[in-house]
Amino acid sequence: MGKTYTKIEESIASWLSQQKMFFVSTAPLSQDGLVNCSPKGMDTFRMLGDRKVGYLDMTGSGVETIAHLKENGRIFIMLCAFEGAPQIIRFHGKVAVCEKGGSEYRDRIAAFEEYPGTRSIIEIEIDRISDSCGFTVPLYEFKEDRGTLLKWASAKGSDGVSEYQQDKNLKSLDGLPGLESKV
Repeated sequence: MGKTYTKIEESIASWLSQQKMFFVSTAPLSQDGLVNCSPKGMDTFRMLGDRKVGYLDMTGSGVETIAHLKENGRIFIMLCAFEGAPQIIRFHGKVAVCEKGGSEYRDRIAAFEEYPGTRSIIEIEIDRISDSCGFTVPLYEFKEDRGTLLKWASAKGSDGVSEYQQDKNLKSLDGLPGLESKV
């Protein structure tokens, strides 16, 4: 049923631009390490080329994705149709983590709308693009993005978000390095 692609075709690009959420999965090299799968939302996902995508990584209670990516650079992204015809698109790739405040981040942020609480840009060079049916994915109607993270980050201010990141985002649950320490 599934098909692989050599690039993100126009029909896929059009479909991607309509999706309201996506899932990011990473894993450390250690077999004892924790596999991570994170749902992502808001208007944070971008096509950056016919074999390149990226997303804004927002501040969270953990830093598993960034820590795994810094260790091994491997990522998996999946998008599912929750409205309309069933479809699933999967991207496997290698990553650049561009932390806020760095020159790589400044070079890439123009492709995104920067939100309070943004901590990095994750840029993916895609090795494999595939689709599958999604026949068992349920239909959901999109109501709205949650404003919780943006309200939290705005209330904390950039210094407060930075302090939170220093407290919660320097190491993963497995003890891998996360964000660079700014202290």
